Amino acid sequence: MSQAHVEQIIGRLVTDDHWRARYRTAPDAVVDLLATADGLEVTTTERRALLTLQVAALDALARSLDPRLQRLAVPR
Repeated sequence: MSQAHVEQIIGRLVTDDHWRARYRTAPDAVVDLLATADGLEVTTTERRALLTLQVAALDALARSLDPRLQRLAVPR
């Protein structure tokens, strides 16, 4: 269990439009993908907690950040 891993996942959701958009429709898959892709270990309890994050709160925090800290989703 690592608080740093939880923080990394939350940070990715806040700073990356792509992951936040995907989280809106498939939070389970996104949490699993972010943890797996980055080699992060999260406990079952941490995973359940991450799945309760409110997208509106993530969006609000993202909007409050300096744009230079954001990774914008660019349509292909």
